[in-house]
Amino acid sequence: MQSIAILGATGSIGQSTLDVVARHPDRYRVFALTAQTQIARLAALIRQHCPSVVVVPDERARQTLLEESGGRVDCEVFIGVDGLCRVAAAREVTTVMAAIVGAAGLAPTLEAVRAGKRVLLANKEALVMTGQLFMELARQSQSNILPIDSEHNAVFQSLPPGFDYGLHECGVSKIVLTASGGPFRTWALEQIANATPDQAIAHPNWSMGRKISVDSATMMNKGLEVIEARWLFGVGGEQIDVVVHPQSVIHSMVQYVDGSVVAQLGNPDMRTPIAHALAYPERIASGVAPLNFASLSGLTFEMPDARRFPCLGLAFDALRAGGHAPAVLNAANEVAVAGFLDHKIRFGDISSVVAETLTRCKVGSEASLDAVLAADESARHVAHECMESRRMMR
Repeated sequence: MQSIAILGATGSIGQSTLDVVARHPDRYRVFALTAQTQIARLAALIRQHCPSVVVVPDERARQTLLEESGGRVDCEVFIGVDGLCRVAAAREVTTVMAAIVGAAGLAPTLEAVRAGKRVLLANKEALVMTGQLFMELARQSQSNILPIDSEHNAVFQSLPPGFDYGLHECGVSKIVLTASGGPFRTWALEQIANATPDQAIAHPNWSMGRKISVDSATMMNKGLEVIEARWLFGVGGEQIDVVVHPQSVIHSMVQYVDGSVVAQLGNPDMRTPIAHALAYPERIASGVAPLNFASLSGLTFEMPDARRFPCLGLAFDALRAGGHAPAVLNAANEVAVAGFLDHKIRFGDISSVVAETLTRCKVGSEASLDAVLAADESARHVAHECMESRRMMR
């Protein structure tokens, strides 16, 4: 029986995790749920899944939770980042689903790793920001890191049995991450520059949150996944390729030195990688319909268009630069995407804000959490300045 803490329970990954867990009550128990804004939804999840602990961001959210629950919550309520870290490291927890989006998920994810938990990693920003520190901590604590992103989970499934986070002597020549191309894959460049938030979050294949949907539209999501893959699988950027695959049936591939290519296929549903990671090395039902090959009209592939997706190139640049550059990239992107969703900048400005922030920020190399957080804070300040200057020019 695994006892699970779901960090980010009201988001799309959290909801999919709870769906899989509910299908196997003999294997999994929900110990803790956390939410940032959807407190009414959290109240409903408490009634449905009966956790021992929930975490909300502040006292106001706790009062809202009480109101939504009729004045009584039948579990402990923790507050803030300290509460998140507390449940991530709790003695009762065996497995942590790290699904808080963005840098906000860094501290509790690291706490789960430090505590030696089985970590189902959906928060790619933790590895993007602190890759070396994260993986060294996992080795020291013997934390079992299982990737949830469909691409990294597909790579993991396509690697040799017994793979131990490093491709030395595995006969692997390349990792190939697939990308759908998002909603703007065939749009004219001038159309893309002026796309609206509603258009950017309308992903053709996947159901995701607003921020990650915008990242998919810019392909920054794939760039962050490249950096994540570098640390998860112990490869350099030159061993990672990205290919656009609009059907989202092949989730990623591993190319071997003998010419073989091993791929993982399935319908685009996050319950598949979640079920794989929850049960690994076993297999359990996820609720996802099996792939119907006869219904597929075809599987196509193309190289990413650098003009249409400049954020992908910026991510490779940050990976090559090393040090705190990936943390700067991530911070600038979070600021720019939030600005776009708030109608403060155009879609085409997102990549410009990120590029200017990378140019203006001094990139350090100290592999400590304090240094990374300082780089993150500085980059956010610069990104806000870049964004404001674009607003003034409009």
